[in-house]
Amino acid sequence: MKKVYFKTFGCRTNQFDTQVMISKIGECQVAKDESDSDVVVVNSCTVTNGADSSVRQYISSLKRKNPNIKVILAGCGSHSKGEELFNDGAVFGVMGHSEKEKISELISREERFYEIGDLNHIDTTIVENFVGKSRAFIKIQEGCDFECSYCIIPSVRGRARSHGIDTILEQIRLLASNGFGEFVLTGTNMGSYGKDIGLSLATLLKRISNIRGVRRVRLGSLEPIQIDSEMLELLYEPWMAKHLHIALQHTSDKMLKIMNRRNVFHSDIKLLEKVSEAGYAIGTDFIVGHPGEGEIEWSEAIERIKELPLTHIHAFTYSKRDGTSSATMKNETVNGTVAKARHMELTDIIKNKNLIFRKNNMKNLDILLESGKDSLYKGYDQYYNAIDVKSDADLKGNWIIADCMEVGDEKNWLKY
Repeated sequence: MKKVYFKTFGCRTNQFDTQVMISKIGECQVAKDESDSDVVVVNSCTVTNGADSSVRQYISSLKRKNPNIKVILAGCGSHSKGEELFNDGAVFGVMGHSEKEKISELISREERFYEIGDLNHIDTTIVENFVGKSRAFIKIQEGCDFECSYCIIPSVRGRARSHGIDTILEQIRLLASNGFGEFVLTGTNMGSYGKDIGLSLATLLKRISNIRGVRRVRLGSLEPIQIDSEMLELLYEPWMAKHLHIALQHTSDKMLKIMNRRNVFHSDIKLLEKVSEAGYAIGTDFIVGHPGEGEIEWSEAIERIKELPLTHIHAFTYSKRDGTSSATMKNETVNGTVAKARHMELTDIIKNKNLIFRKNNMKNLDILLESGKDSLYKGYDQYYNAIDVKSDADLKGNWIIADCMEVGDEKNWLKY
């Protein structure tokens, strides 16, 4: 029996795709590490040149340790770098997004293969379990119709297309019956769900909330323009995780225009204030050091950041991505040392905002403990704040309610 190890790079969507592949490997066995495997499937990320480099370095390290191991490249990198890696002999096979459900047959091949498929496919696989997870990731759509100047994802994931609502609901029913209580909805551009099939994200959420066993629904990243009045009404539902990740990318209107974004600051701040008033923690993405970000733009951006009710941030220092319009821009470039300092300034501000938020929100924390070792368990509350719990009891996968805990610089602590 062949042993297959899955290495996943990148986003939650990739994590879901890995689970789809695991569910389709047939008679093969999932290996716990690379050294105990016959085949390694690399579910790759290609969002930056650095992501491509990380994937290539990982593959090179595999081949150095075991020159005979079969490496199969999957994920977004198969569409951007797959042909190059295949022609270089770095990988045994390349499979595109549309080929995931054929993985059993591909693994069994004795001859090298390049099966890139197309970018119009929508998965129909029902994932009944998530290996090694306490919460389930549910992919509800594929692709993106946005054309942000720095982003290559639409060209490797395709145009926005929604998964069928019946498939999504059936998947959640099965996972809930298998003991999962928290569901994280994800997709390439999740907020576009339903636009092509006459539905909306809010409609899907209402249907999910009626499924027995669903305790909490957490949303992946949303674009500001995708949060309409129907979505805002759902913020007060008890099954909604009290955290939204709203992708701003910047707070300077000049930079947003350069990035070809669809949001502007005066609308963003109004939206975030409404979400905050509903008792939510709010996260965002922010790109630091994009071409054109001079001192004036940065000063404006950082002052605006101070105004926003943000509690979490996923900050990136701009990394050139070949194949995007940003990579060809002749605007003022940002020195690496300057970009690093700006990144630190930004994250320090949000870190302090998060600390204040945690101190002010210590009652009725609903915590799912996801992992544990040596009586120390790690999990997240409804606000997506990390919590460490010390307990002699086996709490992995359990829910607990807490009202008082020690607040640290990075996370909260509790002895249970």
